[in-house]
Amino acid sequence: MPGGARGGWLVALLLLLVAGAGSAQAQNGLPLDSVPRGRFRQPTVRVGEIVEYELSSRHAPRQEVIFPDSAADFAPFEYVGRRYTPTRTRQGRSLDQATYRLRTFRLDSVLTLTLPVTVLRGRDTLLVPTAPASIRLVRTAPATPISGPPVLRQSLALRPVPARFNYPYWLAGLAGGLLLAGGLVLAFRSRLRQRYRRYRLRKNHVYFLAQYARHVERFTLSRSLTNMERAITLWKNYLSTLEHTNITSLTTREIVARYQHDADVRLALQLADRVIYGNLFTEDDTETDLAFVLLRNFAERQYAEVNA
Repeated sequence: MPGGARGGWLVALLLLLVAGAGSAQAQNGLPLDSVPRGRFRQPTVRVGEIVEYELSSRHAPRQEVIFPDSAADFAPFEYVGRRYTPTRTRQGRSLDQATYRLRTFRLDSVLTLTLPVTVLRGRDTLLVPTAPASIRLVRTAPATPISGPPVLRQSLALRPVPARFNYPYWLAGLAGGLLLAGGLVLAFRSRLRQRYRRYRLRKNHVYFLAQYARHVERFTLSRSLTNMERAITLWKNYLSTLEHTNITSLTTREIVARYQHDADVRLALQLADRVIYGNLFTEDDTETDLAFVLLRNFAERQYAEVNA
């Protein structure tokens, strides 16, 4: 080979080596070992199955690198979650790693994903994409030859349908019932109030008669002044509740005056005072029994008057 031609070949070979070294030193302005890399941790995936995608980047310790978050474009995959590994620095190089959990519902045989990594350089930012990473889709449904649409079979038989609860009609009925009840209450409010008042009076009167009879019976059996005092106290409390007054603290003279010197009240209370405070009591004394009867009769008359 002539000397001139050989020299030309040597120059061309030297230029190729220099160009290759320059491409190995930088990509997008970054050293080759600083370009982020992404890969799938498994070779295949099924539709809807979670797959892990690992993204890593080696860079200078002072260089700021930002990985994609949930707002990034993961097509043809959908973002599910992620986890980060703390930055590790060894021999003047830092390593950042993140694992993304993705899933897909695409039916392509091969799915490819590339993610951009943001590199901060002062006030400027640089988006560095990763090399495409591929994963193969495994089909679970058997492949069937396409021979036209399937033949449909006609069926006009009625199928039983379970009855469903009709909420709108029931709610409308309930609202109408409430409105009707409210109208009736407003129309007959006075009568209903009066009937309820009479019911309470009758209930309280029946309770008073039962308790009063119990105290009288205990007094008849034991002839104890304590039972007599309890019976008279019960009588005073009942009349106070019935007439919305307070006669429990009144003396016998004041009570008699309160009821216009009623003969039954005056006689009954005088007999009771003579037995309780005067200790004028004998075992065969029937005046105390008369006093109980007069007080009960007067309470019934007062109840009938108030109830009317």
